[in-house]
Amino acid sequence: MYQAALWGGIASLSLFLGALAGILFTIPKRITAFIMAFGTGLITGSATFDLLSEAKGNADLLSITFMFLAGAAIFTVFELWISRKGGSQRKRSNKNPNNHSGLAIYIGTLMDAIPESIIIGISFLGGQSIQWVFIIAIFISNFPEALSSSIGLKLDQYSTRKILILWGSVVVVSSLSSLLGYTFLQNAPESTEYLIGAFGAGGLLAMVSSTMLPEAFEEGGPVVGFISSLGIILSYIFTNL
Repeated sequence: MYQAALWGGIASLSLFLGALAGILFTIPKRITAFIMAFGTGLITGSATFDLLSEAKGNADLLSITFMFLAGAAIFTVFELWISRKGGSQRKRSNKNPNNHSGLAIYIGTLMDAIPESIIIGISFLGGQSIQWVFIIAIFISNFPEALSSSIGLKLDQYSTRKILILWGSVVVVSSLSSLLGYTFLQNAPESTEYLIGAFGAGGLLAMVSSTMLPEAFEEGGPVVGFISSLGIILSYIFTNL
């Protein structure tokens, strides 16, 4: 149980590290784009090879399809809402002072972190193998997210202390969400666990398609396609070891 909380917190720890990087350093956008592209590949591979593949045979196809599309649809509705509030750039590291809303980015990131952490908690249930690739993917993808928000929060005149407290709170919430995912679903039917994984896979793939990959290509150019593919094949290799 406590392992679920620990790994949920570790996966989100890069949010805190990204915030520190945004405060202390100037990181070239191209480097950030490459990190984002690699994280996109890992998330895509993990959602496909881990979450969806493990659902196959453990839940019926119609239910898997419904939950996957429901996850994608709910994320899309959420994305439309948070974009109108100024959080459309939460996966980006844009330093344009006329194009930011640090607090909205923070709220959007918090809402992303909760379902991600619940999935991590679920991965510790029953006989399922721990989703190591998924944890690594979330860790990598979170870095530019916090980097972006910290830049925006600095432009909004937030103090360094307040910025770090905000991101530290996301790490705590992520750890608790992972623990709750484990606790509340440990007695649920096995098919329910896999269906929630399919739901998460739909939301994650919708997220990387609409936020991370477009930004990575915009800042990194065509080479990000190869870097993203590298993340996908590494995800496939790791899940088959």
